[in-house]
Amino acid sequence: MNLQPQDVPDAFDAGAEDYDGLVGANPGYHEHLRISAERMQLPDKGRGLRLLDIGCGTGASTAALLEVAPHAEIVAADGSAGMLAQAQAKTWPESVRFVHSRAEDLAAAGVTGPFDGILAAYLVRNLADPDPVLRSLCALLRPGGVFAAHEYSVRDSRAATAVWNAVSWAIIIPAGRLRSGDAGLYRYLRRSVNNFDGAEAFLDRLQRNGFTDVHSLTVPGWQRNIVHTFLARAPQ
Repeated sequence: MNLQPQDVPDAFDAGAEDYDGLVGANPGYHEHLRISAERMQLPDKGRGLRLLDIGCGTGASTAALLEVAPHAEIVAADGSAGMLAQAQAKTWPESVRFVHSRAEDLAAAGVTGPFDGILAAYLVRNLADPDPVLRSLCALLRPGGVFAAHEYSVRDSRAATAVWNAVSWAIIIPAGRLRSGDAGLYRYLRRSVNNFDGAEAFLDRLQRNGFTDVHSLTVPGWQRNIVHTFLARAPQ
């Protein structure tokens, strides 16, 4: 099956039970999410802050936010009912609330701002049209609020592209097929990363959609220059 962005939530429904096991086998996966949450520089362990984890999946990014901002109120939303069910089955403090909603439909789902910070992990690449979603997320932030996109981006580096495709074909796709019986989601993953903006292009996209103070940092380990933290702020 040749997945398209609009098909991704349903595909994640089908693969939800296997997802944590697959990403848990990826060295650095949870550490890198925590690094991106730390790079948001949320003050005072989140006391008095309201945060949005958009595209929360099974809750790995929510856990990363909670680790660095344990006193914040966190709204975690995802378009896949299956992934959200996996997240909700875990133990969370009362300060964490889960919402079933695609990124395009947050207002209809009752998710309203302002938020002091928004984390979008592995989300933007999967949007059919990222620009209106980025504009809506910027509008949900309080003035000066921080946005972090934890995302793959390889197009600016031939070496990163080569490593990504080698690992995808040799490890990620076979592992996905072995665990779920269907590698379609993981073939889509490989293709979507190759097709996504280079880091500089994505920073330009953030600026075009209303963000300021845009910059990016990569992560350590084998995903250096493959996974990045893209940081930006809502205008003051």
